[in-house]
Amino acid sequence: MVDNSQFKPNPDLKLMDQVRQVLRHFNYSYNTEKIYCGWIIKYIKFFNTQSYSSDMDGKEIEIFLNHLATDKRVSSATQKQALNSLFFLYQKVLFKGIPDTSDLIRPKKTSKLPTVLKQEEVLLIFAQMKRTHLLMSKLLYGCGLRLMECLRLRIQDIDFSGNQIYVRALKNGKDRIVMLPDSLREDLLEQKEKVREVHKIDLQNGHGAIDLPESMSTKSETSVRSFAFQFLFPAKKTSKEPRTGKIRRHHVIESGIQKAVKNAGLKAGFSKHITCQALRNSFATHLLENGANVKNVQKLMGHSSLNMTKVFIKLMVKEPPPIESPLDTLIKNY
Repeated sequence: MVDNSQFKPNPDLKLMDQVRQVLRHFNYSYNTEKIYCGWIIKYIKFFNTQSYSSDMDGKEIEIFLNHLATDKRVSSATQKQALNSLFFLYQKVLFKGIPDTSDLIRPKKTSKLPTVLKQEEVLLIFAQMKRTHLLMSKLLYGCGLRLMECLRLRIQDIDFSGNQIYVRALKNGKDRIVMLPDSLREDLLEQKEKVREVHKIDLQNGHGAIDLPESMSTKSETSVRSFAFQFLFPAKKTSKEPRTGKIRRHHVIESGIQKAVKNAGLKAGFSKHITCQALRNSFATHLLENGANVKNVQKLMGHSSLNMTKVFIKLMVKEPPPIESPLDTLIKNY
């Protein structure tokens, strides 16, 4: 059995090509590849070198990250992203030990509460939107999806018979299941048929295959071309896959729905910044206001910690319905 943890890149390749080779060996997403490579290049250029020097034994990581915190004033999340990128370089590509970062200057984490909309405000947002963007926004709010979870939905993830939606893991490595809002069934069925027509055209043009995540990998070309694997919200045009050069129809890019939600907020006259995340936040808050158990909300949101979900309790603008005695419930129902 091959020990993937000890995969070594081709030493004849340039450093960044080695980085990409390792990233692709471990099936990192293309987006992660761009982020990691971007930080590694910034790290090398920061020390005024055109390429990595063997003299850079790792102590430079702390210098670079402290520069990001003090001079660039990046957020804690951004600094952590850079740190992960450089740790990947030293551990997986260079096979060097990671230096002590106990003296690392950490940016202060803000305690800003997430933006949440009132129910009537959600309706005002929807009133300013149309067609696909409206459907996507309703999924964000109606199912508590993260933006990329929504964009990466595939036809097979919508279970109409079971009234549920299967959400592929983006964080924490855990898939989850959320409810399928009854009010969206017809719109989703219509969207499904639109995708079917697009897929037929792709097949006629000799395309129609689609890239799958590692968890859905298959050696069957027939399966890869299957309608079930197609994205629920496909891009308008096919494009060349940057890694393989193959023609694929990817999902729509995130900027489209992001702009649509932002503009809807402006048209509705809101002074606060309206985002896709605000719709997801509102899902959790409104469930709690309607009496949902906080642990159930945690599962639906895909939070790794219950404390992450409890934040939304602070944002409730109305009290949940009063708890009824199980005796009264028993007598009512039986």
